[in-house]
Amino acid sequence: MLTNNVRLVLRVAALLFLFSGASIYATAQTPTATPPVNPSQQDATRPPGTQTNQPVPEQARPVTQDPTAPPGVQRTAPQAPPGTSITPQSATPVAPGTTSPTQALPSTPTDTTSGSTPVPGDVQEPREPNFPNAQPQPVPPLPDLTRIGITSDQTITLTLNEAIRRALENNNNIEIARDDVRIAETSLRSLQGIYEPVFNFTPQINNLIQSQQSTLSGSTAAGTVAQTDFTVNSNVTKLFEPGGGNYQFFFNNNRRTTTSTFNTLNPVFSGSLGATFTQPLWRDRSIDNNRRQIRIQRKRLEQSDADFRRQTIDVISQVQRAYWDLVFALRDQQNKIANLNLARENLRRIEAQISAGAIAPLGRAEIQTELSNRESDLLIASQSVSITENNLKQLILRDPLSSDWSAPIMPTDEPTFDAAPVNLNDALTEARANRPELQRLRLQHDINDIDLKYFKNQTRPRIDLQSTLATTGLSGTPVVATGSLTGGTTTIANTTGQVPLIFGDPNTVASAFLLSQINQLRAAQGLGAATVPLITPQSSSVPTDLIGGYGRTLSNLFKFNTRNVVVGVALQIPFHNKTAEANLAGARIQRSQLDATTRVQEQSVEVEVRNAAQSVETARRRVLAARSARQNAELQLTGEQRLYQVGRSTTFLLFQRENELANARNLEIRAETDYNKALADLQRATSTTLRANNVIVETPTAP
Repeated sequence: MLTNNVRLVLRVAALLFLFSGASIYATAQTPTATPPVNPSQQDATRPPGTQTNQPVPEQARPVTQDPTAPPGVQRTAPQAPPGTSITPQSATPVAPGTTSPTQALPSTPTDTTSGSTPVPGDVQEPREPNFPNAQPQPVPPLPDLTRIGITSDQTITLTLNEAIRRALENNNNIEIARDDVRIAETSLRSLQGIYEPVFNFTPQINNLIQSQQSTLSGSTAAGTVAQTDFTVNSNVTKLFEPGGGNYQFFFNNNRRTTTSTFNTLNPVFSGSLGATFTQPLWRDRSIDNNRRQIRIQRKRLEQSDADFRRQTIDVISQVQRAYWDLVFALRDQQNKIANLNLARENLRRIEAQISAGAIAPLGRAEIQTELSNRESDLLIASQSVSITENNLKQLILRDPLSSDWSAPIMPTDEPTFDAAPVNLNDALTEARANRPELQRLRLQHDINDIDLKYFKNQTRPRIDLQSTLATTGLSGTPVVATGSLTGGTTTIANTTGQVPLIFGDPNTVASAFLLSQINQLRAAQGLGAATVPLITPQSSSVPTDLIGGYGRTLSNLFKFNTRNVVVGVALQIPFHNKTAEANLAGARIQRSQLDATTRVQEQSVEVEVRNAAQSVETARRRVLAARSARQNAELQLTGEQRLYQVGRSTTFLLFQRENELANARNLEIRAETDYNKALADLQRATSTTLRANNVIVETPTAP
């Protein structure tokens, strides 16, 4: 109200200054008494001091006596521009609708043409104002409201639910949060993979040739023993999640060939089949590091789901606010256009009056100023439409190169309003049960419980039960004695499976040395070499169950005639175990820290819900007050228009009423959209956004 009064005073002062210059065209500036106000002309609906004097026809205007003129001399009132009046105290024009200043000092009228003081008794004729030829001007068109970047004629009509659906499908922040849940799921499956059975298969060949320092090592004439092993080992290992134990099934196979003279079987086939089992009895029985990590990851998966819900709620809330901001911007733009059209219509009427000579061309300046101001307000409103529209597009569009960026958005939903007040207790209950932040802290408490249990278990001694049960099998081909009898350059080789009774190197084998000496003596006497009888080697020293190939080995393996059974306990007692005790102390400190953090978050939720509820209540009352103000402003404008039509109001007051109505409409639109935005904030504060907008988020199922 203070601003409107200041603007009123400034406009009146400007009109006083402008119209004071028009008085120089009058040849006589004799002040005349102000005609008395007719009671019928008094406006009973206007405040005291703002009465508007109705123009009196020239024929009915009385000739008043100039108190400064000699007796008997009559002077007529000076002519003034239409719409102005001359006060008795001075020749200063007064704007219509205002009263003359009572503190103006009387001044002696002077002749502005000759500069001389009129002589008493002289009667001078007043001159007509020198107005230029009044030419009507066309009403300017509406400003160009084309917005930069909007090139498509395809308008996107959008409801609030459609905007939310697009955001859920295309919003990049929601996609990031959704991928966080997927990553948490894959991490959980990765940790659980440790309990899957693992099959190991390791075939290999090992050829070993070693020098021997003793003839008792079974070395050959070269003093070496060669050994070749072909090994095929396999096993299946698995960890138990309940109890923390593990087992291993193994099946090992080996084929060995050697040049050692001590072996009775060559090649030799051997195999072993069995299982080993280890079970913790104290430490790591109820929980170990693997189970701890899996349990923690399950909680983190639930936390990622809570984070996804919070991100989804935030995005939906942002979409709601951006949607209602766009609704307000478009309605504000329409309001500004309507207000500008009122000014254009007033300008058209003023131009018609100027063309008819009813008012001076100077009356055009005030309305043109108001027209420019309203045009500037319309351009600012158009800019707000672009800003709010881009904010909404950022939330519902995925690709920055999408063609929808060039299309205007037309929201179709109207702001809703419920006169019922907010129930604060219900809102607080909903927030405590649904807020994702509190849910995340509850899950963090569960993670801390897991850490406490694990670190407390690690302070105990380790007692593990270990057992092994295995069976073995063995078989091979018996070694058949083979050799040669060296006599000079003659070698007798065994080709029928029989061997000479005496054979070997005379330098190393005693019997072969004696046979060599006998043959030398016989040769000196001209006799032939001694005949060495052939014999079949005896293998009675090798059991028949061991003679055979790999099949005999498997047969011996499953007879369980040979076995290996081991049962024992592994005991580990730490002297201090500072690491586990320090970890346990740290987990207890984290519990205290989590308790304090939870209280801080609960207080924050409490404040946020209370503030949101108060915002809804304030917005509800603002809507009611704004509706009443808009209705009264409409009544005031209607009354002012009627007064203006009958000449009992001014253009300035009419513009003031129009601006007041435009402001009242804007306040009502702003109050309605703020109410809907406050509801969205309350839904976000109580985490009822998903339910209120029929959005279902599937909870990930931990495998």
